[in-house]
Amino acid sequence: MDAQATHMQRPVREYTTQDFVQLPETMSVEEALRFIRDHRTGSHGLIYFYVVDAEGRLTGVLQTRTILTAQPNETLADVMIHRVVAIPEAATVLEACEFFVLHKFLAFPVVGRDRRIIGVVDVNLFNEEVFGIPKTETGDELFQAIGFHISEARRASPLAVLRFRFPWLLITIAGGTVCAFLTEAHTQTLQHTLAIAFFLTLVLALGESVAVQSLALVLEGLGPKKLTLQWFLSICKREALTAIPLALAIGFTVAIIVIALEHELRAAAVISLSIAAGVGAACFLGIGVPTLLHAAKLDLTIAAGPITLALTDVATLLIYFTLTSWLL
Repeated sequence: MDAQATHMQRPVREYTTQDFVQLPETMSVEEALRFIRDHRTGSHGLIYFYVVDAEGRLTGVLQTRTILTAQPNETLADVMIHRVVAIPEAATVLEACEFFVLHKFLAFPVVGRDRRIIGVVDVNLFNEEVFGIPKTETGDELFQAIGFHISEARRASPLAVLRFRFPWLLITIAGGTVCAFLTEAHTQTLQHTLAIAFFLTLVLALGESVAVQSLALVLEGLGPKKLTLQWFLSICKREALTAIPLALAIGFTVAIIVIALEHELRAAAVISLSIAAGVGAACFLGIGVPTLLHAAKLDLTIAAGPITLALTDVATLLIYFTLTSWLL
């Protein structure tokens, strides 16, 4: 069951096929049938036809019998099913299995955040590649088999999830260890000005919060698109316009708090400057880490969070200690 449990945690996009037909919603039934005849796909049977708008976004689905019985002059927008059940690109194989069992459809489109179709998972192809279930099985037996494998995977999943997620969490442990060494190396600085130690947790919390916000925005923008230098630079420019006023606002707020609690203007200026610089670095780490992981084709949903937060903790703490050691 170990190999199967590992399969269950893999991204479903790895099992998609391009053996599908998508049609513009403005096309007539007659034009659609001509298009299908002229653009026959591979060896797998066509179960559903997917309808898209002018921007290529999924808007509907057509069953084969529907398009065969519709009037030739009707548009696809008139005869299609508007409520389409689609699997998100970020879904795992286990989650895709639950779609098959719950809805009992023979295929599902896999879509990105922009609703564009990345591929299709067909129940026969899916079961052959994931479970080795032969195509001679009937539909009911296939869905029962999927349900069985889901049950088995859920029973086996704790160890599988541990092995799948724990290596990434080791990065968090490593980051925390580095932060501990940084803190120990600046013991004299902490003893010299207690205000520095007092705001230590605030530094880490603010850095992580800002990094997570930037990370979420970048993950939403990445989707299935191909990375380009122009796209990355535009994201950096946009985030810089956000990071600068955000860092200044946070620094100003912290300065007021330090003055109110410690009555030290110099300490307030230095601590607020350090925190502002750390927040700026956190913004750009929230951009850079998921972009690099996406370029390396790693699973962003698992890896991006621990790596980004660990690097953010180290970077913000390093900036905080360096500036306060120099200026106080």
